[in-house]
Amino acid sequence: MTLELCVVSSTEMTPAQHDAVVALCSEVFKLDYAFYMNLDLVRVHVLGYVGERLVAHALWLERRLRIGDGPWRRAAYVEGVAVHADCRGRGIGSAVLRRLQAEVGGYDLAALSPSDAGWYERLGWERWRGPLRIVKDGVAQATPDDEVVVYRTPRTGGLDLDAALTGEWRPFELW
Repeated sequence: MTLELCVVSSTEMTPAQHDAVVALCSEVFKLDYAFYMNLDLVRVHVLGYVGERLVAHALWLERRLRIGDGPWRRAAYVEGVAVHADCRGRGIGSAVLRRLQAEVGGYDLAALSPSDAGWYERLGWERWRGPLRIVKDGVAQATPDDEVVVYRTPRTGGLDLDAALTGEWRPFELW
């Protein structure tokens, strides 16, 4: 089984690629992923193919995050990490994430809200230990039930994982 990876912006994605991502992510996440794919956001997708079949996917979009009282940082916020059930345990998800990590070096950091933080830690991601907050209409609200992991890029510099991490509100998922 040979895995081929390609990176494509949502603005350049073909209808067939779009539909394949919707089908894969809808199956993996047990929801209609078309809602997320049809949001008016520019995202960059890493697509993993075995032959003509899309078997893995991850994406990032630009999001502003603030650490402590510092300035807002430009982050690659990762979502939609999915591997088809019959392809798991073969390193395909790891290959997709490694490719994504290689692509986001121009951002101040990468972040995501994991379903399994330990899986991401194996790939160099770190759990955020400090409080998490979302700012909406100028008011920061704590989100204590959420979890975030971060990935350091060459631009990250010093990072206090115990400080507060604040993201801007968005209408679909807070983290």
